Amino acid sequence: MANKNDELLKKLLATFRVEADEHLQAMASGLLALENMPDGAQAAALVETVFREAHSLKGAARAVNLMEIESVCQSLESVFAALKGKRLAVSPPLVDLLQQAIDALGGLLAPGAGPSRSRSPAVAALMRRLDDAATGIPPGSEIPATAEPLPASLPDASVTMTAVPRPAPDLASDTVRVSTAKLDAVMRQVEELLSPRLAASQRARELRETVAALAAWKKERTRIQPALRWVERAFARTLKDTGSARERQELPRLLEYLDAEQLHMKMLEDRLARLTRSAEHDRRTLSGMTDGLLHDVKEMQLLPFASLLDMFPRFARELARGQGKDVELALQGGEIEIDRRILEAMKDPLIHLLRNAIDHGIEPPAARVDQRKPARGTITLTISQQDGGKVEILVADDGAGIDASRVKAAAGRLGLVSAEEAERLDEPAAQALAFQSGVTTSPLITDVSGRGLGLAIVREKVERLGGSVALESQPGAGTAFRIVLPLTLATFRGILVRAGEQLCVIPAARVERVTRVAGPDVQTVENRETIPLDGQAVALVWLGDVLELPRRETATESAGGVPAVVLGSDLGRVAFRVDEILGEQEVLVKTLGPQLARVRNVAGASVLGTGQVVPVLNVPDLLKSAVKQATAPRAPIAAGKPGAVEKQSILVVEDSITSRSLLKNILESADYAVTTAVDGIDAYTALKTGTFDLVVSDVEMPRMDGFDLTAMIRADKHLAELPVVLVTALDSREHRERGIDVGANAYIVKSSFDQSNLLEVIRRLL
Repeated sequence: MANKNDELLKKLLATFRVEADEHLQAMASGLLALENMPDGAQAAALVETVFREAHSLKGAARAVNLMEIESVCQSLESVFAALKGKRLAVSPPLVDLLQQAIDALGGLLAPGAGPSRSRSPAVAALMRRLDDAATGIPPGSEIPATAEPLPASLPDASVTMTAVPRPAPDLASDTVRVSTAKLDAVMRQVEELLSPRLAASQRARELRETVAALAAWKKERTRIQPALRWVERAFARTLKDTGSARERQELPRLLEYLDAEQLHMKMLEDRLARLTRSAEHDRRTLSGMTDGLLHDVKEMQLLPFASLLDMFPRFARELARGQGKDVELALQGGEIEIDRRILEAMKDPLIHLLRNAIDHGIEPPAARVDQRKPARGTITLTISQQDGGKVEILVADDGAGIDASRVKAAAGRLGLVSAEEAERLDEPAAQALAFQSGVTTSPLITDVSGRGLGLAIVREKVERLGGSVALESQPGAGTAFRIVLPLTLATFRGILVRAGEQLCVIPAARVERVTRVAGPDVQTVENRETIPLDGQAVALVWLGDVLELPRRETATESAGGVPAVVLGSDLGRVAFRVDEILGEQEVLVKTLGPQLARVRNVAGASVLGTGQVVPVLNVPDLLKSAVKQATAPRAPIAAGKPGAVEKQSILVVEDSITSRSLLKNILESADYAVTTAVDGIDAYTALKTGTFDLVVSDVEMPRMDGFDLTAMIRADKHLAELPVVLVTALDSREHRERGIDVGANAYIVKSSFDQSNLLEVIRRLL
């Protein structure tokens, strides 16, 4: 019986924490609004609202025996009762005290906190301060810490699904609480239905093609029917006079079969037509059910932006006060709903933008007055819905703006642009350099900013969500960041293209246009191929070259030219030449797993209706790779060209991504084909499935170290002769001897590592 009671209490506590988070969020938002309007009917309504939230939280805490929370809420009620009765006036110190009390309640709600009937000294001290404030004694600015403060983040334990958004929803008959883990699992399963839907479309398409082929066959059969009749008459005349009895029997049998063939063809045609109609019906039914179910589950994932925005007024208030600035944060569009996963991912980027606006943008009050600006700076955070299932987030301030010359100087110090390139950059292009990692115009590094990482993080996270970010700034007038995001994640429209023999998917949202490039239109500007587009010269690159695929000599160019896909972002526009554009379709992006968490130019993978797995390309990466590509056009690589020298293949085994990349770059620069593995088990799997001329391995690795890997190679009769070079930080005599004992051909210590030594050893072994 005790176990059942414990389980029930655990479930009640989990439900209570979700409800309590909502009450605390509503109380915090109400207090911030109350500070800006201390008098009037609206203030009285806010006091009443917060009062009710505290009362509801107190009752819920009593139900699960959280006596400390109940006691703090009781004292909070006393303060709100005094405010309601006009015995107490709203003041910044009072709001600070109440916010600190809410932080303390959040700490008491932290995971691990359970029912308690005792009152800690910290809670008792907090209650005394609240009781003193309720009786009119001015509150101090500090209180003893009772627990960790309430984390300013979205609650991740559950999500409330309801038809009408509200600050603190209750459990009404039309509302149900569902664990976000369960909701995500359902979402993944529903998204997987896209694969059979695409497969059904593919089967229906194949049936239509079969029907068309049969119709062409039937047409050809009908066309040669007169010829068959002529042959029949001619042979009948000939065989009547000279033919044997067997010949006179076989020809009619053959002609009889050919006549009956038409009947069989008609039966086959009818059957295929019925199958095609059934396949089309099944496809439409499955598509309708899948689309409806996916839409409904996506609707469940939507949350109003207000659930994220509620934390920002207090964040901005405290940060501005800490810097001696007066800032007003205006929020608009909080009722717009967006995918919960996007909302959670955008918390950090928006915090970075607000921190930059307060630290770099808004000037101190005295400086603003000198510039004939209001002493109070304004930051606007506006959310608006756009066409095409997108939403725009505008973060704007009326501060100092961004000095393009200082951004150029900062980028120049990092070597991102040369002095000549910086001179040619216009102001928008120079300001866009602020998104590069490490670029900052702040002369000081503080705990708020100054490291030049904030905007780089913003762009990286926005692009990872399939969005884009743009910067607009006027010196002295302020700065605005425009972020465009999709409303939902996972499925999207993609352009299926072929580069060489590889099929790829390009997100349609990033495709400006699809065009055909004629030979005479390709011009060389500054040693780069370009095409004219809207009166501008746009760089033209082969998609296969950017993806480092072998380019094959194509047949004669068609009269209409070769296809190209024009991609664009804040980095500019580039036309990517492809071998074929196969069409647009809805695709489901699958991650590549932790082993391939960050593959250059690839955002994920998708499964086509044929069952083929194709990469989904990362457009920002493609644009960066196109810019970095060598200026001279790459010569085509003819497949199977006689006399071509095949590169020797080396397997690099290293668990450190930095060391792995270093070794890979060194060996590729020396014209070796390099494959990498993250540990011994991964390497041994690669050796069993591929062919290599040499192995370069670290020693200390998880799962299987380099010594064990070398021993397994020597024990395998197919791999026993494979040269192995160990590159490691272990330089003791015992480790060297062990390396030789297990069969390593060479042992290089990292402390004395030199790439020429490594290359010399490899050349000697190969």
